[in-house]
Amino acid sequence: MLVRTLFRITICIPLLWLDGCGSRKNTEQDELVLNRLSKAGSPYLREHADNPVDWYEWGAEALEKAKKENKPLIISIGYASCHWCHVMERESFMDTAVARIMNDSFVSIKIDREERPDIDQIYLEAAQLISGNGGWPLNAFALPDGKPFYAATYFPKEQWINLLAQVKQVYSKDKEKLEEQANALTKGIKASDLISSPSGKDLSYDKKAYENIFTSWQSHFDYKWGGISGAPKFPMPVVGEFLLQYHHLTKNKKALEAATRTLDAMAHGGIFDQLAGGFSRYSTDALWQVPHFEKMLYDNGQLVSLYAHGYQVTGNPLYAEVIVKTLKFIKQEMTSPEGGFYSSLNADSEGEEGKFYVWTQAEIEKALDPTGEAAIIPYYQINDSGNWEDKKNVLFRKLTRGDAVSRGKSQEPRDKIIEDAEQTLLKIRNERPRPTLDDKILLSWNALMLKGYLDAYFALGNSEYLATALTNAKFIEKNLIRPDSGLWRNYNHGKANIEAFLDDYALLARSFVFLYQATYDIHWLERARAITEFAVSNFYDNTTGLFFYTSNAAENLVARKMELPDNVIPSSNSVLAEVLYLLGEYYSRDEYIKMSSNMLGRVAPEITKNGPYYANWASLLGIMVTGPYEVAVMGSDALRMTNKIRQQYHPTVLFMGGVKENLPLLENKNVDGRTIIYVCRNKLCKLPVEDVQRAIDQLK
Repeated sequence: MLVRTLFRITICIPLLWLDGCGSRKNTEQDELVLNRLSKAGSPYLREHADNPVDWYEWGAEALEKAKKENKPLIISIGYASCHWCHVMERESFMDTAVARIMNDSFVSIKIDREERPDIDQIYLEAAQLISGNGGWPLNAFALPDGKPFYAATYFPKEQWINLLAQVKQVYSKDKEKLEEQANALTKGIKASDLISSPSGKDLSYDKKAYENIFTSWQSHFDYKWGGISGAPKFPMPVVGEFLLQYHHLTKNKKALEAATRTLDAMAHGGIFDQLAGGFSRYSTDALWQVPHFEKMLYDNGQLVSLYAHGYQVTGNPLYAEVIVKTLKFIKQEMTSPEGGFYSSLNADSEGEEGKFYVWTQAEIEKALDPTGEAAIIPYYQINDSGNWEDKKNVLFRKLTRGDAVSRGKSQEPRDKIIEDAEQTLLKIRNERPRPTLDDKILLSWNALMLKGYLDAYFALGNSEYLATALTNAKFIEKNLIRPDSGLWRNYNHGKANIEAFLDDYALLARSFVFLYQATYDIHWLERARAITEFAVSNFYDNTTGLFFYTSNAAENLVARKMELPDNVIPSSNSVLAEVLYLLGEYYSRDEYIKMSSNMLGRVAPEITKNGPYYANWASLLGIMVTGPYEVAVMGSDALRMTNKIRQQYHPTVLFMGGVKENLPLLENKNVDGRTIIYVCRNKLCKLPVEDVQRAIDQLK
């Protein structure tokens, strides 16, 4: 058990000398005095450039200063769209009295968790080991060598001042106890990645093991409102992907119900921006109605993929509407001129969370004519007392458009009334001060959005989506892939300077596999293979058969972590295992398939034990136990015919083809003047056909 008694001591400190607040100014020139973060690449770090705190970025300069002056580290971690990060900055880090304490007795480091998830993992784990809780802003205290001895989340100003005084006193008078705690905590952080191996033998992959997964997970699902039971509710796209795959392979109707209930409820809820499209980070309630308003690229990329697959399975036009609206939002607000995708939009505007998005009933009545008002108010659950706070209303819907319009007096076409009213409200909303944009470009998140565009293209057939995906892929090639197939994680204003992590390699390689399937351009599959081979050479752990999150050449942090459970974003190990399996099939590389199988075997006991938090691993198990179909379409009309097949949901099919026999499975399959479809399994092909429907029938 880790030492948890350190901060139970109550220390009374005099506050009379703690005068002053606000940012520093040069009184002669009346200009802000900026700290060293003014030169940071991260927009989040630059937001702290006017703090009176003497912030450092993570690096040798800060650590050497702490060692030389024998001061503990404050490691403060957040991100641009984090509401409580901004609150703590305003309350504490902009206060000159607080800054004086931090500057005199500590070396303070500010970290953007999105740029440096490797550092965030360590100190988040410390907070969770100490209290069982974690989140952001994350504030860790560490020895000069980086070993943490305490970590927690948000502190109001007076509590923060009190904590600083306690740490200062204990560090100066009882440093040995802090060192003991830091060593114990670091040991716990390192041990947290350890998993038990299957008992002396390889995991037996059989359909029964796969079929039992859903049964063991059922208690986690909310069949009334969708998602994982409880509140707050976070979108978990990998769980939805597993449910759709499971239904496809087993015909289990409850799995489909769990998936579609989630898709329906989110599409109608306040977590979805009903006017402009795009999803917020999470819902504060169990009904998806009131969001935490920041919009993250990684959520939207994955949810576009999930709604595309949901549309392929059900044909529900609501899902197509969500896809179209969300991608319009991404194009207008989250896409750089060069073709990269920005990271996030803030939850706050004008210092208030959600102010940009919410409405009073009076504002609605003023904006709309009587017909639009009579339709919109019941449609979006608007009332005079508000459905949120301070008489404000979040737009979420329960009624169908027909129900809403029937309560009004107009006989105009029902959809037109709602659509016209929405456009009026959107025009007014766009005149409000907007939430700030975090315009850094992160490779792994771009890979998720790239795949989202591809899945939307497969489902809806809109060629603009494929064109956008290709533009993004070429942007990544130009700016984030090195000649040796190593990657950069970040790009901002023409610069990339952070070595990529395992999620960057895994997610980009997977997206390039699917880009090959959309284009039959072997270049993208070759790129995926080269990126994967670089990851194998630089991240692989021979002891466990799994992959570290950081490369062999990465800086020496106090712990080298592995990402194993799937969360909002699937774990880098599960995605790389998936990629290795796919590339093994495409290139007939048994060593890739064996590596993937061994990785799955290592975590297999966790799949049923830890429920939906191993959902991407469970999907990989589904592919392995059923055996994928290989569909080769050869000839000049290959892409058009493939796209017809891909309009339906085929989660365990590897598509390949074109006019060149450039893969082992394509050898001797090209026939001049004809386009032929080969449906194969385990390299054994059924009778070749030239009709798309006959090929689809063979897949059944």
